[in-house]
Amino acid sequence: MTALEDLVSLITKVDLGEHPGPDPRIAAGAVDPDKARKAAVLMLFGVLDDIPAHSQKPVAPADLDVLLLERAHTLDDHPGQVAFPGGSIDPGDESPIAAAIREAEEETGLDSSGVQILGVMPELGLARSNFVVTPVLAWWASPSPVRVVDYAESAQVFRVPVRDLLDPDNRFTGTLTRAGQTFSSPVFKVNGLVVWGFTGMVLNGLFDALGWTVSWDTERLLEIEI
Repeated sequence: MTALEDLVSLITKVDLGEHPGPDPRIAAGAVDPDKARKAAVLMLFGVLDDIPAHSQKPVAPADLDVLLLERAHTLDDHPGQVAFPGGSIDPGDESPIAAAIREAEEETGLDSSGVQILGVMPELGLARSNFVVTPVLAWWASPSPVRVVDYAESAQVFRVPVRDLLDPDNRFTGTLTRAGQTFSSPVFKVNGLVVWGFTGMVLNGLFDALGWTVSWDTERLLEIEI
């Protein structure tokens, strides 16, 4: 099957109730539904641009990538972290899909007419900022240039080769200790950046569900510095 066929098949499983569900730490039940805010993110996969993957290992199609951004380091919530384009669902948004597309346009300048929406994944919970997040899975049928639209919101926007994300050499278990408690999550080191936390767990679960994950050393630790 092609990458697109895998993604479509996953959405079919979700619609049939056959998806195994997310990491319990980011399940929708991890937040208070009466107080949680609603948000949506765009998980946009497509054919790689003219910047090739660094990894030469045949762990994924060499021409497949996903759109990510680095949040501005001056933000109050999750400063400097790598994330999917997305944000709060506004009253004027007709649906989580509409919100994800609007936010992606505002953050990355993409032309949404080239985006093929495949479907929505199960809701997730972002406990620290009390969001219930709807991931919108999409295929970049006709890619357009992307950029940072507002440097107050994003430090950079980039397309990451999936092969680099799946390469076991780029995978770690990240640990962050605060107030005597240690938090851990899957980590992907790409483009000189560390993808961890909520986004790391979402990507890890998505790759597992797609059957794309390559065995990696979960005992290889990386201390997160923020």
